[in-house]
Amino acid sequence: MAQASRILILGDSLSAGYGIEVEQSWPVLLQQKLDAEQRNTQVINVSISGQTSVEGLSQIEHLLTTHQPSLLILELGANDGLRGLSLTEMKRNLSQIIQSAQAKQIEVLLLGMRIPTNYGRRYTQMFHNIFIQLSDEHSTGFVPFMLEPLFIKDPASGATRVPPEFIQEDGLHPTAKAQPLIVEYLWKEIEGRL
Repeated sequence: MAQASRILILGDSLSAGYGIEVEQSWPVLLQQKLDAEQRNTQVINVSISGQTSVEGLSQIEHLLTTHQPSLLILELGANDGLRGLSLTEMKRNLSQIIQSAQAKQIEVLLLGMRIPTNYGRRYTQMFHNIFIQLSDEHSTGFVPFMLEPLFIKDPASGATRVPPEFIQEDGLHPTAKAQPLIVEYLWKEIEGRL
């Protein structure tokens, strides 16, 4: 039997299953989907709640050498933004992570993120634009906002919101019920890279 290809997920609490059972998290559901479709692919999730881009960068070489993935799903940056850290440094860190993977012929799927407007509209927009710039500069796969499928549009006001059953009480982390929606949303980008 051929050796399984590997997907390495390097992320933060959104991929680590914060506040839910790990078995309910989207990376575990992704593995179940791959198994159900008899794909010879192993998901390796090294996501850690609270992780920033600098922490991801500090371990990327070791992770790539140890796990030898064919695909890196990069889901970092939210904690940099929520802590008001330097966006220039965040971009540099994420860029170096992407370059490390691509130097080893590992495909990268970058998961973009949005943050609340606590730090002002300008910072928030600059934060989001970094993911677009990184994807363009490095020709990565790209999902602009991994939590997009959780939002619904209010027909009366036109505003978008996340229904309470999809978001934990902290207003940041998706619930177990939201995880299958995330997998299905990401699947379109993942499937073409297997």
